[in-house]
Amino acid sequence: MRIIMKRGTEIKLLFIALSTLLCYNCNDDDDDDDKIGNWAERSTFNEEPRSSSAAFTIGDIGYMGTGYDGDDYLKDFWSYDMNTNSWQQLADFPGVERSSATSFTIGNNGYIGTGFNGDLNQELGDFYEYNVSTNTWNQIANFGGTPRYGAVGFESDTNGYVGTGFDGDGDKKDFWKYDPSTDTWEEIFGFGGDKRRDGATFKIGTDVYLLSGVSNGILEEDFWVFDTIDETWTVLDDLDDDDDDDFIMRASAVAFSLNGRGYLACGEISGTAIPFVWEYNPATQDWIERTEFERTARRDAVAFSNGNRAFVALGRNGTLYLDDNMEFFPTEAQDDDDN
Repeated sequence: MRIIMKRGTEIKLLFIALSTLLCYNCNDDDDDDDKIGNWAERSTFNEEPRSSSAAFTIGDIGYMGTGYDGDDYLKDFWSYDMNTNSWQQLADFPGVERSSATSFTIGNNGYIGTGFNGDLNQELGDFYEYNVSTNTWNQIANFGGTPRYGAVGFESDTNGYVGTGFDGDGDKKDFWKYDPSTDTWEEIFGFGGDKRRDGATFKIGTDVYLLSGVSNGILEEDFWVFDTIDETWTVLDDLDDDDDDDFIMRASAVAFSLNGRGYLACGEISGTAIPFVWEYNPATQDWIERTEFERTARRDAVAFSNGNRAFVALGRNGTLYLDDNMEFFPTEAQDDDDN
């Protein structure tokens, strides 16, 4: 059974969730054998399982902090070394504890800001820079738009960008550019897509691809690319244009790039966590389904990628918070023996 969600349809979200569960439970081993891609277990995170953390990658090191563990909002900050397969605790994030923050990198510095603290019932707009060399944090100018959570963040060689999200009054579609040389935010225009929260981005070369997310209970189907050189947006084919592309649309997924292709993994449809993984080829503009995530289906995970290696970790399935960490090999056959 396949259901496509579009604005204006009368299909209920309950049926979407039911369809997802039915299709997922009906998948058998033969279906997985037809797909390429392998997930291999890596070092489990050292501390509390969590979801909705902020993450970025610099070189061969993934950085992750903040989040929510089902009881508490968090501010601890960690690195994961891809080469030694080990985690190390770093200086705590200096702002208030939060979940659903956003992040980007500029050069060898990482940036984390915005988010939500449920204890304060407050959307947040403060932003901080992390210096990898000194393991120190510095507060920078507050985000230029309204305080929010569930936004997306990405970067060019010289600037950071943050947009979309939910600000307490509604979903957003505005985008802002951060200039570290002047410590200022400037609104940029030209995005013609829908409002959303909990979307995802991946970057290939100088192009950033924006997709997925949810607004007013409806999963977003539009797909955009942002040229970081001339700061222009171009619309691509909707995610449901190909009849074979089941379950690309979702919210709270992770996206990453690997060897010149983009990947969208896990996420949720109407509150139901899903394990489905899709690969995007920018040369052909085609989507190909890859082997499903080989651990518990999840939403609100984090991803680390240096362009040659990629990892998906943490997240939650309902009230189950997770601490596992998996590396993805998109061209290998699925192998149960490495898990």
